Formats: sequence, structure tokens, C-alpha cells
Amino acid sequence: MTDHLNVALLGSKFMGRAHSNAWLKVGKFFPVRPLPVMHTVVARNAGELEEFAGTWGWQNTTTDWRAAVTAEEIDLVDIGTPNDVHAEQAVAALEAGKHVACEKPLAGTLADAEAMAAAAGRSSTKTFVWFNYRRVPAVALAHQLVASGAVGRIYHVRAAYLQSWGGPDTPLLWRFQGDIAGSGAHGDLNAHIVDAVRFVTGEEIVTVEGAIEHTFIEERAVLDGAAGGEIAGAGAATGAVKAPSTVDDAVLFLGRLSGGGLASFESTRLATGYHNANRFEIHGDRGALRFDFERMNELGFYSLDGDARVQGWTTIDVTRGGDGHPYADAWWPDSHGLGYEHSFVNQASDILTVIGGGEPLVPLPDFADALATQRVLHAAIESARGRAPVDIADL
Repeated sequence: MTDHLNVALLGSKFMGRAHSNAWLKVGKFFPVRPLPVMHTVVARNAGELEEFAGTWGWQNTTTDWRAAVTAEEIDLVDIGTPNDVHAEQAVAALEAGKHVACEKPLAGTLADAEAMAAAAGRSSTKTFVWFNYRRVPAVALAHQLVASGAVGRIYHVRAAYLQSWGGPDTPLLWRFQGDIAGSGAHGDLNAHIVDAVRFVTGEEIVTVEGAIEHTFIEERAVLDGAAGGEIAGAGAATGAVKAPSTVDDAVLFLGRLSGGGLASFESTRLATGYHNANRFEIHGDRGALRFDFERMNELGFYSLDGDARVQGWTTIDVTRGGDGHPYADAWWPDSHGLGYEHSFVNQASDILTVIGGGEPLVPLPDFADALATQRVLHAAIESARGRAPVDIADL
């Protein structure tokens, strides 16, 4: 193992920026080995690509992703492209002997996700999936507390991911095109909370008991140009020309956990008043936890231990590095706060640690782990459309 790792990034939009910032900053805050080298960035628009590379510090650019992922000098391929091309790009990179870090969801379809996991199983290299919320200190601490037995046997889990940017004025971005995205709020948002529940509880979702899938806005204005931008405001809509939105706007489903508990999941892009409310509650026979990303530096904890007269919810400030809060030691003095971007830097640190032969601070999802989440997503849609329970083991 050398002291440096050449990275090729595929994608230069929202996730391209988030990942670029992570590779740029990780060596400045964490004592990682190997150190990442921002070698090559790949995107379709050559004109925009040069500006992006200059802004973020990428040494080389190309519009040919296949040449980049098979280049001898590249060690790790970081995939931040739309969901429909994850499988082709990841499999090509694995077959070329590269480590691969892929955005979530693992793929747009279960079949693609299975192909990616199979390719990873045949490879001697390592795979990672950017479920970055695992690296939020509060979520990592919740995982540690559950593992320690602090909440006991789990009875109930409630998880929701609520956004409001997908209203009628939002144009037909690629995230609203089923052939590209695979699904809408479900794959984009439920993927995160399914992974979070599996990660924090240490349990699997074994059945989906019932689900609702709904599209409220069936047509959207077409963007000028090609496939459509990444986020609202990414391009100009023609206004007069509309086309079908072929994904869900909201999906709700119920599930059973492997430990016998019950879980509910809700994702929507039409929750007026919420911008990025990624939240969960976990209730057990000894205590409870609650988290909301809109207050990401806090974790709520309720313990049944001690004097019943003073029991109540405790709000934990998870930025206290000296007290051992996950990842906090790398950053700022107590209560100076972390943001969304820090979760990606924290994950980049763990990726490099694993490639270097070390152990991550908390478990990292690989392709096999992310496939388990993809099976739950698939089961929820099968349940919604078939109006019947689905056992994950039957998929």
C-alpha cells in the first residue's frame, strides 16, 4: 500500500461538489493513510467540467468515464452520477481492479444492485456506499448506544424523511424521470432512513406489511437541454412544454424488524414546511432515542434507569470531542457545530482507513450491505402495487 490514492470522480453536480469537498478536506482534519489525490473528474459537459476542476482542485478532466475507470493510475473510482448508470460504471471499475465508492441508492433497480454486489463479490478490491448520514456524530452515537444495550429490546421505530422542494413549479429534473432515477422520494429519501434504521438498531427489516406509493404532480415543465438538472433551480424550463413525471412523490410503508419490533417509514418531497427533516425515533424496554437532521448536532435520549422522579428526555450536544462523541475530535471546540458537508469528510476518512488496512470508527456500508437496503426498497414498491405483504427473504 502506497501513501497516496489516486481518485477518479464521476459526476460534477450536487454530489460531485459534496464528494470533492470531502477528498479536498479529509487529509487536513484526519490523520489518514493513504492520502487521496484528486486525480481525474469526469462529466458530460466539457465546458462546465474545466471550471469545476479548477474550483475544486482536480488535476485532470475527461468526458470519457470508461477511460477514467480503467486507467492504470486510478486506484479508487467515486461514482456520483444518476442512478441508472451506477451498475455499468461500478462493474467496469471493479473488473478493472479499482476500489469503488458509489452514491446511494446503490442502483435504480434491484437487478442492477444485485449485479453490482455480485461483481463486488468477485473482486479483491473494496466497495463503499455513500450513506453519509451514518457519519453524523449523533447517528453514530445512536448506533453505539443501541449496541451497548442502552435502549434494550426494541419495540418501535418511526422514521421519516420530509422535504418540500418538489412542488408543482419544480421542473422535470432527472430525479423525476423513472428511467434514470428508478424511483422518486422512495429511492432518494427512504433509502437513507432504511439504512439508518438498519445501522442504528443492528436489525434487519424482514417483511414489508403494507405500503402506499403516490404521485401527486403527474406532469412537470421540461427543461431546456438534455436529461435535466440535479436539483430545483438547476435549469430553465420552457414553461409551455410539459411531460409526465414517472416517479413517486411520496411512499409510506410498514415493516417488521428481525428482533420482533415494528417500524414505519415515510418519504416525501411535498411536506410543506420541512426542507430536510431526516428523522427517526427508537423505543425500547430500557430507553429511547430520537434524531432530526434539521438539528443535526443533537441527539435525544430517554433512559428508564435511575430515579423515576427525574426521568425525562435528555438533549445530548454531540460536538464534545473530549467526551468521545464520534468524529468530534477531528473538528472544532465543543458546541461550535458541524454541518452537512462534515458527514462526507467523516466518511472519506473511514474509506481511506479501511483501504489502508484499518477499522472504521463505525461500520461502513459496502455493496452487500447496500443491497440489503435495496431489497427493502424493492419490497415496499412490490407491496404498494400488489397490496399485499412481502417477505424480504422471498426476493
